[in-house]
Amino acid sequence: MKSRIFTTGAVLSLLIGSASAQQTAVERSRFERSIDASGPGSRRLAIDVPLLSAAQPSLADLRLFDERGGAVPYILLRSQVRQQVWSHGEVLAIAATDKTSGFEADFHAAQPIDGIRVVGLTSPFLKRLVLEGSGDREHWTLLAGEATLFNLPDEGLRQTDLTFATGTYRYLRVTWDDRNSGRVPLPADVLASHRTGLIPPPPLTARLAVERRSSEPGRSRYRVKLPGAHLPVTAIDVIVPGGVHVFRQASVRESRFSGMDVQSAELGRARLTQVARDGVVAGAMRIAIQPPLEPEIDLVIEDGSNPPLDVSGVSIVFDELPWIYFEAPAGPLTARYGNPSAIRPSYDLEAVRDTVHIESVKDAQWGAPRRLEPAAETAPAPAPIPDTGASLDSSLFRVRRAIPDGPPGLVALSLDVDALARSRGPDAQFADVRIIDNANRQVPYVIERRDEPLTVPVSLERRDPGAAAPPAQAGRARSTYLIRLPYNDLRRGAQLVIDTPSRVFQRAVELSVERRPDRYHRAEWHDVIAATTWSHVDANETASVLVLPLTRLDSQELWLSIDEGDNSALPLAGARLLFPSYRLRFYRRPDTSLTLAYGRDDLAAPRYDLALLAPQVLGVEAQELGAVPAAAGAAGTRADFISHRTFWVFLSSAVLVLLGLIVRLAKKEDAPARS
Repeated sequence: MKSRIFTTGAVLSLLIGSASAQQTAVERSRFERSIDASGPGSRRLAIDVPLLSAAQPSLADLRLFDERGGAVPYILLRSQVRQQVWSHGEVLAIAATDKTSGFEADFHAAQPIDGIRVVGLTSPFLKRLVLEGSGDREHWTLLAGEATLFNLPDEGLRQTDLTFATGTYRYLRVTWDDRNSGRVPLPADVLASHRTGLIPPPPLTARLAVERRSSEPGRSRYRVKLPGAHLPVTAIDVIVPGGVHVFRQASVRESRFSGMDVQSAELGRARLTQVARDGVVAGAMRIAIQPPLEPEIDLVIEDGSNPPLDVSGVSIVFDELPWIYFEAPAGPLTARYGNPSAIRPSYDLEAVRDTVHIESVKDAQWGAPRRLEPAAETAPAPAPIPDTGASLDSSLFRVRRAIPDGPPGLVALSLDVDALARSRGPDAQFADVRIIDNANRQVPYVIERRDEPLTVPVSLERRDPGAAAPPAQAGRARSTYLIRLPYNDLRRGAQLVIDTPSRVFQRAVELSVERRPDRYHRAEWHDVIAATTWSHVDANETASVLVLPLTRLDSQELWLSIDEGDNSALPLAGARLLFPSYRLRFYRRPDTSLTLAYGRDDLAAPRYDLALLAPQVLGVEAQELGAVPAAAGAAGTRADFISHRTFWVFLSSAVLVLLGLIVRLAKKEDAPARS
């Protein structure tokens, strides 16, 4: 009897514990959505973008509930084995009109069809069409309202297949739009495709905006913020105006952890091609990619000598997703998700997985997502990460800059040109750079090497270089410009970029630094550090910019010399410096003031527990910001122990006093000699 009571108690404890864990998982869900099942029975739900962006990648945190709060079991149905089968149809002509022509294909029996292939049309061709399907040749279903087929060998473009939602049809009808293009003959063959195995949901896509980023000449960069991290995205389609011809290489990149830091990694590369003929557009603007881990990716387009494309957005293409299958009860249904610590539930519905015919199951519909109240969306405590390090006296650094306050969480701090020039820089792995809190404790970070450059505008001042510059040849004009750099300690990797609005020109260009007299030069002289010929001969296109590499310099002034020959001065539109760009990724603790410090020669590169920190700083949306400018106040920079002026006054006085003592001692030595 006691044993039975003990067993019953243990079972009750397990049930209560399981229910408690289930309730805890629900309480920590961050989103809730209604489900319209339109009555009881077997139902299927297609996974959409709001669910993917807020739930776990595996959907382990998804829970369904009836109106009483009871759990509604579900399973994810995905086809494990897929095979594409093609069947040939009999081609039948249809009556042509002044604006249309076309054909029908009879497959002799109704069958599941999800695609069509048109074979044997003479190339080149580019045709817009309407595609319909029917089971009896009387009632037609629109499968594609405005599609395009083309075969353009010279441009390397070919699309003779169309896919659509699976349906059961015997006949397919193609109606060509002949308003802006010539008629095409009947195709030699028409094939219909059917993929065996479980029929997947319709392909999922989402259109997203792009943010234009700074870039080097001949290349355009765009930032794309995804709906979430770890999304099963397998391609992106680049969207540009339809009338624009495109033939450019493009790639998609994201930041990934590599060794001791974070670097830009390529996810995919493709050539973007688009042509327009007679108002019809053909193109291959898709880039296949590896699924990204981060909530943002970068699109890089090689412009060459062309102006940047007018990219209006991108469309992300998701991998084939499973169905959500469940047995709907009578009454309202609710879904909850968004708990990163939830564990996938296990239901007895798994027993019927192999007997479900998903193609005959009715669809259920999602309602709008609703964020739950703060008390219900409290996330579990994150895994311990090293958010503080050893103590370090911030007053020993030559430069100290405040980091703007903000909410706790992941921060991506961009390093500006001051941090690059006045720290020990990337060559020394930023050995002297530290983030310090208000208790003088270090905040661990990882260095992220960005693919996009850091851009700093500089001024061009028309000046006479004086006698130090070599004289121009007789009868030839020379223009000289003074360029003042922000610092006199630029490290390798910087570039000077100069623009001109002119379109037809050829000029010899030199970049030099003014040097003081030395043992080889009796007067000041100009040391040429870069020289090239800048030219452009196409009046219909904008001239390419001039790019001059800068080696490590010890001067803040550069002289740009342009040999104008017998021409008027070449107009210059502006100049800018390009530097390699870096960010520091770290976690900000609540109610903590942080300082960016650098400018010490006695520190080795920090070694934080990157193996623990790296998984926490990737795949999470970061707050991007910069430190307070270095010239924002005296608190930003450590004061010198003695000013330069005081130093030289003191040194001069000491020299005069020393000379006086020497003269006085000399006189004392001469006095006995005379006596």
